[in-house]
Formats: sequence, structure tokens, C-alpha cells
Amino acid sequence: MNAGKIFLDSNVFIYMYDSSQPAKKEASLVLIDINDCVTSTQAINEISNVLTRKIKLPFSVVKQVLEDIYRICEVKQLQKHTIFYALEIMERFGFSYYDCLMLASALENDCRVLYSEDMSDGQVIDDKLRIVNPYKEL
Repeated sequence: MNAGKIFLDSNVFIYMYDSSQPAKKEASLVLIDINDCVTSTQAINEISNVLTRKIKLPFSVVKQVLEDIYRICEVKQLQKHTIFYALEIMERFGFSYYDCLMLASALENDCRVLYSEDMSDGQVIDDKLRIVNPYKEL
């Protein structure tokens, strides 16, 4: 059953490949399976960095992970208007700049929910986008 168009922060994808957090891995896999997901090139960059530097996956595996993400998820490039929108959101809500880039991209792509463990769970941005921590109950 499809729950709608959602935006996924990089941590959702990272947990899919982190065997040290099995409950978060399973929750991430369920999110991907039941939704139309969107993410951004910013998330792709963050995923690449974490998987190579922290989790220490081989580059060949990281490349395959990225191919999988591009296959299952719509990946949007950040544009000039996204950057300026992020600054507006930052000024109004006080999130970090990088979190605001995620929020701006989600809003520009008509997502109704942004799944992330790094932002204020339950907060609604511009009466359109709800932030949800998919791991809150774990």
C-alpha cells in the first residue's frame, strides 16, 4: 500500500546498509517499500561520505548502493531557488543550513513528509511538510 510522496534524509538510506542497527535498518526498508520516495543530491553526497568514511564500505559497494538509490528513489538536484528557499527556512525556523536544504527540496517537490532522525519530530513547515522521525519508537 502506497502511503504517498515522501522525502528521505540521508540517515534513512545509511541505516539500510548499517548492520549495527537492525531495527533502524528494518524501519528504513519498510519506508522505501511502501512509499514514493524523493531525496536530493545533497543526501547522495552525505551517504557516500558516511558509507566510505564511517562504515568503511568498499567503493564498489558504495557505487552499487548509489545505483540502488537512484533506481528506487527520485533524486533531485539542488538548484539556485532551492538554496535561497533554504535560507528563508533557516531564517524563520532556525534549523541548520544543511537541514534547511533538505526541507526546501522536500517542499519544492511536493512531499508531504520528510523522514529524518535529525530534525524536530512532528514539526510542520509552511503548513505543507511534516517532519517525522521514523525511529522514534525504536
